Amino acid sequence: MMSRSALPPGPQLPAPLQLLGFWTRPLAFLEQSRQRYGKRFTIRLPGTPPFVMLSEPEQVKQVFQAPPDVLRPGEGARVLEPIIGSNSVILLDEGAHMTQRKLLLPAFHGERMEALTGLIEEVAEAEVAALPKDVPVALHPRMQDLTLKVILRAVFGLEPGPRFEALRERLAGMLEFGDKPISLVPPKPESLGARVAERVGPFVRFVRMQEEVDEILFALIAERRIEHAGDDILAMLVEARHEDGSPMSDQEIRDELLTLLVAGHETTASSLAWAFSRLVHEPRVLGRLVEEIDAGEEAYVTATIQETMRARPVLPNVAPRLVAKPIEVGGWEYEPGCSLVCNGYLIHHDPEIYPDPYAFRPERFLDDPPGTYTWIPFGGGRRRCIGASFALLEMKIVLRAMLAAREVRAAGQDVELAQRRNITVRPAGGATVMLRDRARVPALA
Repeated sequence: MMSRSALPPGPQLPAPLQLLGFWTRPLAFLEQSRQRYGKRFTIRLPGTPPFVMLSEPEQVKQVFQAPPDVLRPGEGARVLEPIIGSNSVILLDEGAHMTQRKLLLPAFHGERMEALTGLIEEVAEAEVAALPKDVPVALHPRMQDLTLKVILRAVFGLEPGPRFEALRERLAGMLEFGDKPISLVPPKPESLGARVAERVGPFVRFVRMQEEVDEILFALIAERRIEHAGDDILAMLVEARHEDGSPMSDQEIRDELLTLLVAGHETTASSLAWAFSRLVHEPRVLGRLVEEIDAGEEAYVTATIQETMRARPVLPNVAPRLVAKPIEVGGWEYEPGCSLVCNGYLIHHDPEIYPDPYAFRPERFLDDPPGTYTWIPFGGGRRRCIGASFALLEMKIVLRAMLAAREVRAAGQDVELAQRRNITVRPAGGATVMLRDRARVPALA
């Protein structure tokens, strides 16, 4: 194909109407666009560069391997800046990104993950034991509470108490703001729009809660600098040093703490909700999963999680990469000013990659591990989610805790549709199921 500098075709609706479709029908909008325009198409949303959606593995590989000064993921993820701050590893590019990433990587080393296993099991077993029985229960908010408690203890080092509850309540409120479509088009920090939003309109409550969260976090950081104690991630960040020997600033630590919260709480909770929402409609898979959990087996549990994240990636697409310099991808030349977006949902539902893609079959991954460019719920390349191992560990433990103690049954006839929450998707009905005690409760593996 000859290189072309115009953008690939896509929906012709005005940007506000495209946002409406993108928000209200997040997966159907993508599928209908692919059906009409092919595996590469352009969508336009208010206040952002054009998004070129890519769903072919070879093009995904080219994007993941592109030099960081050509494609800039940090610039493409600015929608998250109001929550996580400008110092977040997600929003940094080139050398600054790699420097900050190196400071965070030790937090997710294998030994540290093993040390967190007991803590996650303790929280998971307590939350499962508190779930109501024999009545419909929405698991998504319960999973949000569970994963938030894990984050507050593992990352922030907080034990249950007044400060724990104050931070939990305010963080949950901040994240609830993602239910509003306007969360996708926040005003730029330090702009006139941002100053106005602090006083009037839908951002006021969000800003107030953010200020209260910051007050708690900066107090925690100050305490750790004095105490030099703790084995949580906050303590590790306080002791971390840049290459020149300087410590991370309070603002840097605050931004990374909120990054770990957003990346490690909401996404894991929604993935767990999708797993239970789907399993209750898949008796064959659920039966085998329970049998293998009872036997202390690991492979099918892992495969079930991988299949859940294939079928319902909580982030339907990887963070947009803003084109900073001309680049050719898949025979198409892109000029600066647009963003290239690798769309995981569409790749995961391509029958040429995954036969019968709408069927839920964990067996896909028993013999063939997920492909680097065909299974991308955690992104890829130098920007792959550094908390992937933590998320998978937490999901395994929660699945085991739930299915070892409870029978999980459907509360409705159909698998729930997807509902958008900021850049993520979750079950529209809250992953509502029926629970009852199992006749025999085996020990956790």
